[in-house]
Amino acid sequence: MSAPRPVASHGHEHEFEPALGLPETLPAGETVLWQGSPCWRRLARERFHLRAIAAYFALILLLRASYVYGEGGSAQDALLAAALPLPLMAAATGMLALIAWLSARTTVYTLTDRRIVMRIGIVLSLTFNLPLARITAADVRRLRDDCGHIALHIGEPDRIALVHLWPHARPWHFARPQPMLCCIADAEGVSALLSRAWLAVHARTGQIGQPAAAPVRTLPGGLVAS
Repeated sequence: MSAPRPVASHGHEHEFEPALGLPETLPAGETVLWQGSPCWRRLARERFHLRAIAAYFALILLLRASYVYGEGGSAQDALLAAALPLPLMAAATGMLALIAWLSARTTVYTLTDRRIVMRIGIVLSLTFNLPLARITAADVRRLRDDCGHIALHIGEPDRIALVHLWPHARPWHFARPQPMLCCIADAEGVSALLSRAWLAVHARTGQIGQPAAAPVRTLPGGLVAS
């Protein structure tokens, strides 16, 4: 299995950070195992539903043209009726793609041997520090092109509001939002690193064997569909 690919530098957008994706320098002895960012095309499709929205717009245009033609209009009239709203729909899908690109560009996930750090946010950056000792389990969903999601189960009483996490949250989990590393490359390789780090931390803290403690799990059917 190839090593997970590190995230590329994002220029000077977060030059105030002591290290890429981290709000402060890591304590002595703590090691970064992996850093990555979402694939923006996958993020646009999976979390912003760009393909579904584009298909919906195409259906609206088709219905509009069919209605005009069915009411006695010429083929030219039908095409014109479909073409009129096309610029607005194209602008809407383009804006959605831009937001997905910005979201991926400003996101950095960091896995160390003690924690997961999520730096997210386009205008206002938020950083979530998730100690591995407070993560009870993780579910992996593999996508095409070697991408995937890793959803993290956080132990009680810790909780992060869904509005702060989105789109980096497991879909359809409202009562107990689960942070999710979205659309990352080599998700299986990252999950293997996470599993080894998780086991080492929980072995040191004596939590292995508790009912709440569970290893990283690969779900054959994937996570709940987004």
